[in-house]
Amino acid sequence: MGIKPLKIGNLTVEKPIIQGGMGVGVSLGNLAGAVAKEGGIGIISAAQIGYREPDFDRDPVAANLRAIKKEYEKAREIAPKGVIGFNIMVALRHYEDYVQAAADAGADLIISGAGLPTELPRLAGESGVKLAPIVSGARSAGVILKLWDRKYNRVPDLLVIEGPKAGGHLGFTKEQLADYLENGAGDFDEEIRKILAVVKEYGDRYQKKIPIAIAGGIENREQAEHAFSLGADAVQVATRFVTTEECDADIRYKETYLQAEKEDIIIVKSPVGMPGRAIRNAFMDRVDAGEKIPHSACHGCLRSCNPAEIPYCITDALINAAKGDVEHALLFCGAYAYKAEKLETVKEVMDSLI
Repeated sequence: MGIKPLKIGNLTVEKPIIQGGMGVGVSLGNLAGAVAKEGGIGIISAAQIGYREPDFDRDPVAANLRAIKKEYEKAREIAPKGVIGFNIMVALRHYEDYVQAAADAGADLIISGAGLPTELPRLAGESGVKLAPIVSGARSAGVILKLWDRKYNRVPDLLVIEGPKAGGHLGFTKEQLADYLENGAGDFDEEIRKILAVVKEYGDRYQKKIPIAIAGGIENREQAEHAFSLGADAVQVATRFVTTEECDADIRYKETYLQAEKEDIIIVKSPVGMPGRAIRNAFMDRVDAGEKIPHSACHGCLRSCNPAEIPYCITDALINAAKGDVEHALLFCGAYAYKAEKLETVKEVMDSLI
């Protein structure tokens, strides 16, 4: 299959691979810069991005805003001419500030999910940054396209379809996940076709091509080719990039992927009630047993979090993961994390995909 460069407005991406955003501290400037240097799109996760800043505990918002600029500049130094963006979750408190900071830093692209980014065009303003919502179904795609059309007289520059085999927080109920995974990927292929039909309708209305990236469980060339055969213009891949030399996370986090078996990959419930996919470890066993894990003072990450009621702090657990304290961590991963066998370079991963 001939793979074409990805075109997003006036941007041309030589290799149609988007490195998925992974927080906290897994995809920062080093990984994103390496992917962009190799001709893909490098994505920095804005989620608690300032966790290493000295004032993070006192003023997490200021630390995060400062780190957005720092990590972007780090990536840009690695890939002066590459395409570099941010993943910014709608569910974050201070979402508006992070969008503005990413645009001000000079990001080429903002990918936004974990909720519908209904206000993203307004927040990005006239910055020129390309905007890409994440959807997991035709209904949510229709809602966001209709709203952006009516309210802003525009359509997304790119749309990411994230399937049920993705890592981290997922845009499905636990019942939907069970159904999709029991019945195979074919069922979600049909949902992808429905989304593509909705997108084409709006693309035709605006007389422009809205490129599509398919994400979730893409870890080899065969799966990438299948995504392209469905009509994708790009694939978004995250898990494969964790076990790279350039990934920003601690080596001990990467080693949990290398050591994981298939049965270790489980669906978990995050403190804010969203299902997610992670590697079973001692920490998750404690949570499953009903233990309430003591946590630090609130760092104001997710809008819907009530610190007095949560079983554990997701910021604490994800920071522990990024720092390599894997026995006290939430180890988010994709469905095929257990297939990782060795550390690779970003170039090796990208070459293996296309």
